[in-house]
Amino acid sequence: MNEKQCSCGHEHDEELELETMTLTLDDDTEVECGILGVFEVEGIKQKEFIALLPLDGEEVYLYEYKENGEEIELDVIEDDEEFEKVSNAFYDLYEEE
Repeated sequence: MNEKQCSCGHEHDEELELETMTLTLDDDTEVECGILGVFEVEGIKQKEFIALLPLDGEEVYLYEYKENGEEIELDVIEDDEEFEKVSNAFYDLYEEE
């Protein structure tokens, strides 16, 4: 197991531990996903987006993200141009990681 010493003097696993959420797909299949992050996209006002990584997969899912009180809503990004902008923003933000 890869461990490294942090500045606090403790050893931590090098693997990234993500918060998770369960995503229910249209066919009622449930997929456990790690939350990579919530982000805004330049040129798309008043919207936030979320990047999810299925724990048993390698493909990243991108959705529009909304919070209503304690409830979270995810919407499919249906506009191709908007999806392209969101995808590019995601890769720009997370390519280093």
